[in-house]
Amino acid sequence: MNNHQFKQYSLQPIVNEVIDKLGFNEPTPIQQKVIPALLRGESVIGQSHTGSGKTHAFLLPLISQLDEDKKEVQFVITSPTRELATQIYDEVKKIITYAQKENQWTAKLFIGGTDKKRTIEKLKDQPQIVVGTPGRIFDLIEEGALDIYSAKSFVIDEADLMLDLGFIKEVDQILVRANADIQLMVFSATIPERLQPFLKKYLQNPSYFNMEDRLSPETMEHRLVPLRHGQVSELIYKISKTIQPYLAIIFTNGKELANDLAKELTEKGLEVGLIHGGLTPRERKRVLKDIQGLRYQYIVATDLAARGIDIKGVSHVINAQMPKEEEFYIHRVGRTARAGLEGTAINIYTDNDIQLVQKLEKKGLTFESYDIVNGEWKETKAWNERAKRKQQSNELDKQAWRKVKKPKKVKPGYKKKMKYQQERAKNKLNRNNRSKK
Repeated sequence: MNNHQFKQYSLQPIVNEVIDKLGFNEPTPIQQKVIPALLRGESVIGQSHTGSGKTHAFLLPLISQLDEDKKEVQFVITSPTRELATQIYDEVKKIITYAQKENQWTAKLFIGGTDKKRTIEKLKDQPQIVVGTPGRIFDLIEEGALDIYSAKSFVIDEADLMLDLGFIKEVDQILVRANADIQLMVFSATIPERLQPFLKKYLQNPSYFNMEDRLSPETMEHRLVPLRHGQVSELIYKISKTIQPYLAIIFTNGKELANDLAKELTEKGLEVGLIHGGLTPRERKRVLKDIQGLRYQYIVATDLAARGIDIKGVSHVINAQMPKEEEFYIHRVGRTARAGLEGTAINIYTDNDIQLVQKLEKKGLTFESYDIVNGEWKETKAWNERAKRKQQSNELDKQAWRKVKKPKKVKPGYKKKMKYQQERAKNKLNRNNRSKK
């Protein structure tokens, strides 16, 4: 079969067969850049948004280079959260199953919240593929149960989130115990300045691929809905009556706000899941299981929690509060319109959010203004219509004043007379502008 476009990369025939079974035909932009670079043995920094296909950008070339005769650790994949690590591990297991190599290729998942003693007992044989969170992987190395010195490649996924959560120190400690010539792959939605010392320490002349040129997919619609003096929960409830989401994520700016909103929406009769960093691992696991089981149509979440979880099938993103920074907006809306599907971002905004909207528009995003009237969407005047009118009026005032002659001698009432002349000039300019339209 092998009709897909991945053949150009000289991956192993068995990996090409897996790609067929995965249903991939055309590599995504990040895959087009990263796969050949990794096959050439280069270290890589890949900057791309959620849902860009970066997981398979590193999995496919790494597994293509796996030596099944060597029963030792060959590559390590680190991720900042248990959920993300589990999702990557699930993709690894899927590839192994599709390749029918369950007995020849070995992979293990190492995350917190599991029995460390039992894990150590099962590590008499070293896995070829290691996936996990930095803390647990480092613990196992310190215990002498896991040996990663044989690893030829090392992946750091969601590096900026790794930095935010304080795990980059543990990654550093792991790499100190790895082979100095290890091939390093760093993937991140953003490359903050605070990450630079780490990158300079471990990456010499890496290939850098920035796929952030496109802020959001073309299939994405961005709506602005004014809050005015209403309640957020009431407005979201009205919105819920006008949309039929497969799955909608509602973002808030903090755990307490998320708790309050989830409670208020539940009281209004919506099936709402809740995800934030304040939940216990057991609670998070239960909510994720319920999400995968399609129990909820709405999920209230915070930025940090949502960055660390890959939730499939999101059709709508609702910003109950708009974020303070542009990059967080991009992360949020990146949850939908994935894999060529359409998506809608609904933004509840106040005057305090105008600056963010202006910045995003300068970067190329287009916002449509809407309101909900009698239970239906109604397109309204642009959010900046009033500001535009004021700007045009100010410009007209300036033009009119230029046409007013200043008196050579100042007489009583000259200001009033000048103002009258300016108004006449302004009215004339207005008439001329209208006749041109």
